[in-house]
Amino acid sequence: MRSGPPVAVLVTGASGFVGGALLRRLTGDSAFAPLGIGRRALDDPDYRPVDLAAPDAARALGAAWASAHPGVPGGPSVIVHAAAHSSPWGSRAEFERANVGTTRAVLDYARSLPAPPRVVFVSTASVLYRARDQAGVPDDAPADGPFVNAYAASKRAAERLVEQYPGEWVVLRPRAVFGAGDTTLLPRIVAAARAGRLPRIRPPRSGPVLSDLVVIETLVEHLVTALTSPALNRRTLTVTNGEPLALQPAVFALLERMGIPVPARTVSRRGALLAATVLEAAWRMLRPGIEPPITRYSVIVYAFTKTFDARLCRELLGAPAVTVAEGLERVVAESQAGGPG
Repeated sequence: MRSGPPVAVLVTGASGFVGGALLRRLTGDSAFAPLGIGRRALDDPDYRPVDLAAPDAARALGAAWASAHPGVPGGPSVIVHAAAHSSPWGSRAEFERANVGTTRAVLDYARSLPAPPRVVFVSTASVLYRARDQAGVPDDAPADGPFVNAYAASKRAAERLVEQYPGEWVVLRPRAVFGAGDTTLLPRIVAAARAGRLPRIRPPRSGPVLSDLVVIETLVEHLVTALTSPALNRRTLTVTNGEPLALQPAVFALLERMGIPVPARTVSRRGALLAATVLEAAWRMLRPGIEPPITRYSVIVYAFTKTFDARLCRELLGAPAVTVAEGLERVVAESQAGGPG
């Protein structure tokens, strides 16, 4: 158990799924003195609205911290940068502004402080994705591209900025975060199924498509560990639950329990990828700014094996706080209660 004064933590993206869950966790722990910031206004004394894409974002961060913690001189000891524009579709300029520009602003603020805080950057495992099966990828694998989309490219560019920061830093790359409160991953799949756009992907001859996921509670506890662990300084790790599952059967079982018809139309992986490629080209030409009904990124995530060697993740971050099975049960319970999804 920690002793001494509370660790002062600034959490960006605290109006979102990951940042919000982390802020709630820290707020309930006397070992931490947190402040969350985000673009939206929230009725929370431990939160301030700050637009990280604004030209004066670094100054605004300092003002927000000073207003919330006048008794904590010098600013936070740790900054968790979880703010991001996470989407399978968008322009390079949009991702550059929302992901690279905001990271630069956070690092500018960190550099302005008398004592450089540790920066914990929430990246994404998609910086490692390819349009093929990938099994047992090392948790600390380098991400050199080419990248599957502009989102992944922007997150890798942001990682490079963090790697140049002179203070302590940690980069965590979550793989497919889900859980109660998720508004992105599983809700997208559910929405596609309800609209009849989710196909049944014919599995390859080599066997079922396996996917690693991470439950939100597990990711949050790993982030808490990353706030202070000396072993994580200047480390980059992919974060999963270390419990690969056959994704398509798991999704179909989830849909059945939620009362949503399971897809009947079957397509090959190659066919789905080709259709997504054609749709993306058409949408860029005819409907710029609007996400097509299917993207290459979505097919790559859903139809190809993506698993990671979780040994380093377990060694440095610990065991999962919540299993994948428990996480799925919580999603079903939330759906039955009328929550997201």
